[in-house]
Amino acid sequence: MKVALLSPTFLQYSGIDRVVERQARDLALNGDSVTIFTFEAAMKPPQNVSLEVLSMPKSLFWQRVYRLFFPLDFVKAAKWVPKLKLFDVIYSHQYPMNWLAYLAKKLYGVKYVYYDYGLAFPDTFSNFIEQTYMNIMASPVRWTVKRADSAISISHYLQRQLEEETGLVSEVVYPKIDTERFRKGLDGSIIRHRYGLANLPVVLYVGRISPHKGVHLLIEAFNLVKQEIPDARLLVVGKHTFPDYSKRLREMADDSVVFADYVSDEDMPPYYAACDVYATGTMWEGFNLPLVEAQACGKPVVAFDIGPHPEVVESGKAGFLVPAGDTARLAQAMTRILRRVRSNSGEEPIKDAHRRLQP
Repeated sequence: MKVALLSPTFLQYSGIDRVVERQARDLALNGDSVTIFTFEAAMKPPQNVSLEVLSMPKSLFWQRVYRLFFPLDFVKAAKWVPKLKLFDVIYSHQYPMNWLAYLAKKLYGVKYVYYDYGLAFPDTFSNFIEQTYMNIMASPVRWTVKRADSAISISHYLQRQLEEETGLVSEVVYPKIDTERFRKGLDGSIIRHRYGLANLPVVLYVGRISPHKGVHLLIEAFNLVKQEIPDARLLVVGKHTFPDYSKRLREMADDSVVFADYVSDEDMPPYYAACDVYATGTMWEGFNLPLVEAQACGKPVVAFDIGPHPEVVESGKAGFLVPAGDTARLAQAMTRILRRVRSNSGEEPIKDAHRRLQP
């Protein structure tokens, strides 16, 4: 079978693009002929997978504008849509690639499958312009999604949301992680040495540095942790995509917060091994791969009880889920875990500690 995978980008720092890469690899191993179509690529495709790059503006600002008005690029549609008629099925991973998938379905009868990662709530962004952009983007996303033949959601949370918003009933397929690389017993000493963490208590965050990821809430909570554990450190790993937001974060933080910037997926396992607890302040997720990777590495996790997190974290066993936006409770959970590590007793069940966190 000939399969086209459409994704706006094919970059290592994107969780969505890692799902695309894994899907392409699995399909190719199954004997399918696979081609990835994207605007921008910095990853090599898996073996026996072809890559077609459509191109888009280089500036991040103009990229966002271009994505919004992509249906008006008739020249690009005229060039690329005819190439899609050669495929048996198209999987579209995010708007605006949905537009090309829809045109291929309408003009050539190609099966169009929407891969659902959801769309972050506008109010999770930090300013009016970003919120307005997300509100405007929602309309063409829903329009193109409604015209898909079928859909795959990456969580039951998104499945419910998709059906409510579009009427489309999707299949749930959780993203996979490489359990040969993300596992217990890894050595994180090289990371502790690299960032001067020695034997200090370490909290780790991995993900894009974006307002809806709630890194500001995590730093706010971490500042409370330091009142109880002054030598604690927060290691923030992720690509900065909102300059004003990143500036705000650095102003909130002191030298106990280490910004490691982007780290490739191949290099991530020892980062998880280096931490004592993995924490995130994100207020919206479609799934949350780093939470799964951290747990696979044997690390307790702390997050807000939002969206898909109850599917990803068994609160009281693998870590804590605290009320959304409650940075005091987020700090309390991190503090309890770090104290347990510092005392080296290590045997207090997380489940019992979770009970004491309840009001």
